[in-house]
Amino acid sequence: MSRNTGASDFTHYSVLLEETVSALCVKGDGIYADLTLGGGGHSERIASQLTTGRLICVDADETAIEASKLRLAGYSDRITYVHSFNDRIGEILDELGVPALDGAVADLGVSSFQLDNAERGFSYMHDAPLDMRMDESAEISAYDVVNGKSEEELKKILYIYGEESFAPRIAAAICRARQSSPVKTTGELTEIIKSAMPEKAKVGGHHPAKRSFQAIRIAVNSELDRLQKMLDTVIDRLAPGGILAVISFHSLEDRIVKNTFAEAAKGCTCPPSFPVCVCGNKEKVKIITKKPILPGDAELEENPRSRSAKLRVCRKL
Repeated sequence: MSRNTGASDFTHYSVLLEETVSALCVKGDGIYADLTLGGGGHSERIASQLTTGRLICVDADETAIEASKLRLAGYSDRITYVHSFNDRIGEILDELGVPALDGAVADLGVSSFQLDNAERGFSYMHDAPLDMRMDESAEISAYDVVNGKSEEELKKILYIYGEESFAPRIAAAICRARQSSPVKTTGELTEIIKSAMPEKAKVGGHHPAKRSFQAIRIAVNSELDRLQKMLDTVIDRLAPGGILAVISFHSLEDRIVKNTFAEAAKGCTCPPSFPVCVCGNKEKVKIITKKPILPGDAELEENPRSRSAKLRVCRKL
């Protein structure tokens, strides 16, 4: 059971809500999945358009599920909630006896509740125990990553997942600091990161700890590996004409989504000189968004955190 009791306070601004749900072309009798339930904004809009259809809501965060059950109580007859990471969507559909989906949405952003609730340890803006687990029952936390990984492993995590150019200096500083005592809080980690960076790198732009916190969070939750598996599985499990809409928030996520869609949209790769196809490759999807859809000015003014959001959509052939 989640140690967090603030389900009624769970909030998450549904980024690109109109654009995403519009792209799904929801059918009243269709079967859909919200693979990142969060605060339930996208699910609420989808569920409101269903008649005899079904919505499968998946989230690794129990607090998100409990909060959304309250928000979506009026649609409980058409919603199935699943506490799980979304890379298990294939097993989830099998367990529910669902052969194919008419559409799916995944908003990959961390919810405002998770960022703003100090207890969860996601934010460098609050001093709290190092945690960052989406699923609070998971064994590995940010504390384990920060204090248990070698300097080389930390450097790779910060550089690859955070695209942090000062990764070697930060990893070395963390290892020096933990020699005397473990790094226990987000506040301690933030100060260590800042101490390792040159002064000019801390002026203007993003918070000095932003990239490192992103990297550690991704490592804790295996986010990129899970994302790839989820995308591959959903594309295979879409019904003909089914839609997959994915909202990403940083370049690593967006690159995976873009490349996965592009690979699935490839047809025959045989040389033009071949009289017949021998590769056997067939197009699985058509990419609907040649360029990602970005938030408009009105949304950016209402929710500055949506600035980096990118929506990509594909349709199953």
